[in-house]
Amino acid sequence: MKSPVSARIVTAARMLAREAGKLHFAAPVGFVYNPLDYARAPHEAYIQRYAASRKRIVFLGMNPGPWGMAQTGVPFGDVPSTRDWLGISGVVSRPPRMHDKHPVQGYSCARREVSGTRLWGLMREHYGSADAFADDAFVSNYCPLLFLDSEGRNLTPDKLRAEDRARLEELCDRFLAEIIQSLSPAWVVGIGAFAERRCRDILGELPDAATEVGAIPHPSPANPKANRDWAGFARGALVSQGVWER
Repeated sequence: MKSPVSARIVTAARMLAREAGKLHFAAPVGFVYNPLDYARAPHEAYIQRYAASRKRIVFLGMNPGPWGMAQTGVPFGDVPSTRDWLGISGVVSRPPRMHDKHPVQGYSCARREVSGTRLWGLMREHYGSADAFADDAFVSNYCPLLFLDSEGRNLTPDKLRAEDRARLEELCDRFLAEIIQSLSPAWVVGIGAFAERRCRDILGELPDAATEVGAIPHPSPANPKANRDWAGFARGALVSQGVWER
């Protein structure tokens, strides 16, 4: 049974998926995956279980990774973290067009998403159980879409053409505002500089929100700092900012 809080977020996510799915993107974008659409069942199961009540912390990522949310519908959700720790699984179909280098195999995908392994590993280490995590925090992504160029290289939203990015950000800003207003967090923590900027921009437009902004480095292997004890850096940042006590 959906709580009123999770029901609001599910409704907002469906709207985001529908409206983002109507957008068209110029080169260098060659392929667009919308896991809120083809992985709707596990995505909504995740919201219903982990966004059923207000949270002290919302962690915000940028957009789906090809071996994480693109496969499972869960932010940063590589299969073992999603299925075995969070307890989320479900039917995943396929996007209309896929690049050969990045097939969507759902929960049969054997490849790990390094960012997801690192992020959910830190959550498991800190909270112990998924229920304890759910009592305190929620992880979301700012943008619901995965972008690939014609060669199958991952494109982050900040690499889009300015006009395309502006249309997309209008939708994503609205969704982020709904997350903040529904969950009423004391903290929104940007995972990486892009997400931190979007958090600050949106909170600037929500003057009644009693929410502070924190930041941790992105766990992607593309971030050199993340390959040198990312968990230690992230935990230290959260403790020094007052988000976590230890």
